[in-house]
Amino acid sequence: MSEYQNFQEEEINLREEIQKYLKYWPWILASVITALIIATVFLKLSSPVYRSSATIIIKDEDTKSPGSGMSSFADLGFIDGLQTSSIENEIGLLESKRMMTKTIKSLDLNIRYYAKSLFVTREIYNNVPFKISILQLNASKLSQFAGDGLNSFTVSFENDYVVLSNMETGEKIKSKFGDPLNIDFADIVVRKNENFDIVEEDEAEYSFNISPLSSVVSYYNARLEVSLVNDNSTLIELSLQDEIPGKSEDVLDQLISEYNKEAIIDKNLVATNTAEFIDERLKIINFELDSVEIDKEVFKENRELTDIRAESEIFLQNASEYKKKRQEVITQVQLASAMLDYLREGSNSDLLPANLGLEGEGVNQQVSEYNQLVLERNRILEASTTKNPVIVRLDQQIDQMRSVVKKSLQRLKSNLDITMNELGNEAKLIQSRISEVPSMERQYRGIDRQQQIKEALYLFLLQKREENSLSLAVTAPKAKIVDNAYTSGQIAPKPRMILLGGLIFGLLVPFIIIYGKNLLNNKVKSRDDLEKRAKQIAIAGEIPRIDKKDSHLITEADRSVLAESFRIAITNMQYLLINKTDKQKGIKMLVTSTVKGEGKTFTSINLALTLANMGKKVIVVGADLRNPQLQRYDVGSRKQLGVSDYLINEDLKLEELIEQTKYNNNLDFLTSGSIPPNPSELLRHRRLGEMLSMLEETYDYIILDTAPCMLVADTFLISQYADLTLYVVRSSYTEKQLIQFPLDSIKSGKLHDVSFVLNDVDSANFGYYGNKYGYSYGYSEDEGFINKIKKYFN
Repeated sequence: MSEYQNFQEEEINLREEIQKYLKYWPWILASVITALIIATVFLKLSSPVYRSSATIIIKDEDTKSPGSGMSSFADLGFIDGLQTSSIENEIGLLESKRMMTKTIKSLDLNIRYYAKSLFVTREIYNNVPFKISILQLNASKLSQFAGDGLNSFTVSFENDYVVLSNMETGEKIKSKFGDPLNIDFADIVVRKNENFDIVEEDEAEYSFNISPLSSVVSYYNARLEVSLVNDNSTLIELSLQDEIPGKSEDVLDQLISEYNKEAIIDKNLVATNTAEFIDERLKIINFELDSVEIDKEVFKENRELTDIRAESEIFLQNASEYKKKRQEVITQVQLASAMLDYLREGSNSDLLPANLGLEGEGVNQQVSEYNQLVLERNRILEASTTKNPVIVRLDQQIDQMRSVVKKSLQRLKSNLDITMNELGNEAKLIQSRISEVPSMERQYRGIDRQQQIKEALYLFLLQKREENSLSLAVTAPKAKIVDNAYTSGQIAPKPRMILLGGLIFGLLVPFIIIYGKNLLNNKVKSRDDLEKRAKQIAIAGEIPRIDKKDSHLITEADRSVLAESFRIAITNMQYLLINKTDKQKGIKMLVTSTVKGEGKTFTSINLALTLANMGKKVIVVGADLRNPQLQRYDVGSRKQLGVSDYLINEDLKLEELIEQTKYNNNLDFLTSGSIPPNPSELLRHRRLGEMLSMLEETYDYIILDTAPCMLVADTFLISQYADLTLYVVRSSYTEKQLIQFPLDSIKSGKLHDVSFVLNDVDSANFGYYGNKYGYSYGYSEDEGFINKIKKYFN
């Protein structure tokens, strides 16, 4: 059950909070309508902004590839570690002011053209009847003229002449198309645009202005966005926001073109420097190669060489042959020596060895003849003796032949010794040549190595020169265009967002104002403010705010809101006087407030009139002796005696001081009378109690219009006689912190039986139940259109 009650309380509180704002619905509606009108006008007057974009792929620069302008240096090892082709660097280059400056210069975007028709001036890009070309520009003067607004000109045509009028000074300059003319900060030429569509822009007034290049570059640089489409690729998207789609598309395309041009120029510059370097190196290498080849030629000539490897093989072969021949000669010498030894030791009957391998044909024949003689002697000797003349003759022949063979062998040996010496000398020569071969080969290999190195480097540089020539002849762009610049659509202003923003703004502004007003407000506004600060004090009634043109007093059979509010208040008072049921008449109601001006007298009189209209006998007593206000409602009473006179003068009779009012026969006034110097002492007089007792016998209700209790103590002196204290609080007048004063007064016993009457309540805050929950009842013959609308929304 408690949760249900909490939910109901929260719901009621929410409704109350909403009600605080809904009561100002006309202002909220007016604010929303105004904001929507402003948003609509803004959409009509603002220039739409479009977003153009283009996509490119940055080619990876491979320094080792033959097509790269850096490949020659890369193969030579000169730029290892120096090549940085990071994609972030390329994005930075595309976003640089230098690239944008080249783009703006190429498109002449610092010259802007305008067309004015039907009081609307708009920028145009291509479809303009003339074109401006800048021959010479003084940048410092242009900045000064632009700051003074002297850089804009209107253009008109007179036959073959063009007339420029300065939009600020009105100064005119006349010139023929194509002739140079001076406009103080620049020399320009005005030419006709052959592609101008005269039908589209007919009847328009044309103008142009020239802006400083730096400002235009900054403008487009701020609106340019360059970003990677994917972190793992070299795909880059360029986007630009501008009021003219064609211009932004041209800027993006030209920016890509300028980027490629610069890349090609850089590549060609590298290739040109590479070509110069290669040509210089070729001259040096060619000279060094010639020198090495001459050294090689001299080396061969001095050593009578053709081919070291082949000649060394010949030397080895000759050395082997000479060694073999020498061995053979040694064998022959040994054979000859053996034959000589055999001849010296042998007799005539001994045969000489034959066919031993001696190479001398004469010796072999002599040995053969000798052996034949020995054989014949030995054969004859077998049949005869040594004395035989034949034997003697044969011995002589054998001796002679032996001597001949011996001499022949000695000669053969001498010849063989000579041959062996010659062979030894030749062998030594060949051996020396063979021993020289490693040294010659080493020297030759060094020369040959130098020749090969120079020749390889020479051929390499020739190849690189051809590759470099190809790279100069074929220059591919660095940025490959994936999508040319295109406009995706309008990005600002967005009508839905602007209108929605206007609606929100129109709703938000009054809510903020109302909230701020409530937050800063320190005055009591409504019943809620009283209930929050003084829950223990009942609220007897709420009195609405009355227009000056309306009557401030209630009449008989009055059906106004004022009259009904007092009727409700009297009804509530009956419940508050439940403990006073023993009193049939003479009920005393004390009306007071915290400070002056809160409507005590107004409340007292209307309360009395309402009771009088109900047939009750009522008297209003002016108990404010210091600042009486009751006389304002009856001019005649201002000159009469009253309460103060009665309290001072015991001879005065009370019935003589009471005056019947003109408003109602049941209503009488007892004014405060003369203003005394000592009001507090008078109110302590015993005659005050006697006076009230006498009035109780005559009247049903006695209403005491007293002084503000916070300013003087007079009211506290009278409160002891009151059956009910009506504490008047004026809406939008009484400060909230002053509500603490009646609470303190009740706590201290100065006031008792206190009830609030909230006076001068605004119509938006009036009627706790009626307005809060949307119920109303007609109190006038014609509600009017505004009242009907309010009733409908309530």
